[in-house]
Amino acid sequence: MLQGKKIAVGVSGSIAAYKSAILIRLLVQEGAEVKVIMTESASWFISPLTLSTLSKNQVVETLSTGGNWNDHVSLGLWADLLLIAPATANTIAKMAQGICDNMLLATYLSSKCPVWIAPAMDLDMWTHAATQRNVALLENDKVVVLQPNSGELASGLIGQGRMKEPEEILDSLKLYFQSSIDLVGTTAVVTAGPSYEAIDPVRFIGNRSSGKMGVAIAEELANHGAMVKLVLGPSQVKASHPNIETIRVESAQQMMEAVEKHQDESDVFVMSAAVADFKPESQANRKIKKSSDTIDLRLVKTPDIANRVGTTKKQGQILIGFALETDNELENARTKRVKKNMDLIVLNSLKNKGSGFGYDTNQVTLISATTETELPLMPKKEVAKWIVNWLIEKKKTP
Repeated sequence: MLQGKKIAVGVSGSIAAYKSAILIRLLVQEGAEVKVIMTESASWFISPLTLSTLSKNQVVETLSTGGNWNDHVSLGLWADLLLIAPATANTIAKMAQGICDNMLLATYLSSKCPVWIAPAMDLDMWTHAATQRNVALLENDKVVVLQPNSGELASGLIGQGRMKEPEEILDSLKLYFQSSIDLVGTTAVVTAGPSYEAIDPVRFIGNRSSGKMGVAIAEELANHGAMVKLVLGPSQVKASHPNIETIRVESAQQMMEAVEKHQDESDVFVMSAAVADFKPESQANRKIKKSSDTIDLRLVKTPDIANRVGTTKKQGQILIGFALETDNELENARTKRVKKNMDLIVLNSLKNKGSGFGYDTNQVTLISATTETELPLMPKKEVAKWIVNWLIEKKKTP
């Protein structure tokens, strides 16, 4: 999958730079064309000659060499992907702030391709609020962050901060390039997470949804080349793929408005959010005081987003919904699919241990008009692959 791909590898000054040599060799063996950009401090840990030999291209270290200008603009435009591995805390901070004081940073600011970073640093540096703030800024700029592994660090501490192993990075790159063509040209809207329906400025009606399933689906769609609008309710989970635009919302009404805004332009809708079915009829402007033992709260229905999309969807648009059931699961899910004009409904039962809200795993049944596929308990990322593979096959069918 990497044959002929042009990958620019940035190396910054970390003891993990030795892994870059292994990674570059693996990339070349897979048929990729590799050009290396090093920071000055990177050469303290590994020689440019080593990386030049392995990449079969001259390593670029500075903006000029022997009086000749090294064209960072052309290099940034040349690459199909810019991978900075290792990415130190210093390089991450400079990237986040747009600082451009070396060849690697100049190339980053000139690049039009996807940018990935593989952080490597000590535990305390990785967990420091400043580093996490910088990482969040980069993720907001659509930089893909390959989260560091946990293990023994150069300082002797045990914890997160180890750069991902070259083989892991290679697998991620192969998956990205392999799957990035099936849904090119497809636009998708994915709803994820809970909705919070305010009672007063402090309290709300909500549920235990984490948003993990919806984010996993959004990332899998993006891995296959789709451009995704992720309408995400209150959730700590983040999506970092460059093809994903995250739209933050809180209430069901806000989620409905975001979906409607993009409804006409989208080919695929995945309604995986756990939207609160009811909201208070009125919201108090101030915190309700606990002045009595009871309180009367009148509830009204929230907008039915899946039903809205289903009743107004155009020819060729595909709607995938979710059903979380505790009784008569299959019968209720089948009825819901037909009633809301869904092409596929994903049945999720709370009766299954390890399935549903908060878990990293899920156990579902995929129900379409012609097939029903019960899947075993598996990671939500694997469930997302099943759903997206169904979608790809559906789009192939006239």
